Amino acid sequence: MQILAPGSRLAPTLFTSCHVLPPGGAELAWGGPARRSLAPTLFTTCPALPPASACRRPFGFTLLELLVVVSIIAIASAGVSFSIRDNSRTVLEREGERLAALLEAGRALSRTSGQAVRWRDTPQGFRFEGANADRLPANWLSPETAVQWDVGTNPHVLTLGPEPIIEPQAITLVQQDRRLRLATDGLRPFAIQAAP
Repeated sequence: MQILAPGSRLAPTLFTSCHVLPPGGAELAWGGPARRSLAPTLFTTCPALPPASACRRPFGFTLLELLVVVSIIAIASAGVSFSIRDNSRTVLEREGERLAALLEAGRALSRTSGQAVRWRDTPQGFRFEGANADRLPANWLSPETAVQWDVGTNPHVLTLGPEPIIEPQAITLVQQDRRLRLATDGLRPFAIQAAP
């Protein structure tokens, strides 16, 4: 924009390119009637355009732009850290939840059939013994899963029924250096507990 000295007769121009006023009575480009008194100052003045470098913004970032970028990076890194959870812990938790559900299925099967159902671990995985026990799976989700039995009179077998109240029993699942304990007090279902 051109800066004028006080008392100057030239008005600042509205357009950056030269326009010539059409003959009398014509409409302007934006639809209003043409004013002859402003014509010499508004449309016939053709100022020199400033160089392209004068219109550019200075290099750098505003504080708002930097804050937006930092917040996007923080959200992305939080998402990555949640998606890369400790895989061995997740697998062991899934093993524990699955085994607890299978043991409760074995208890229900034992009560409905009226015959004892037992669970024991094997070198290849585990197995259920008793009436219709072949319907239940006999393998771990991960081959690294092993069972550690509690020290005591436990004969390395879980008895799942047919009585509605069974004796308190517990086992510990082990994967590498992680442990997960499954236990029941005999009345409630098998559930995951904090390993000792």
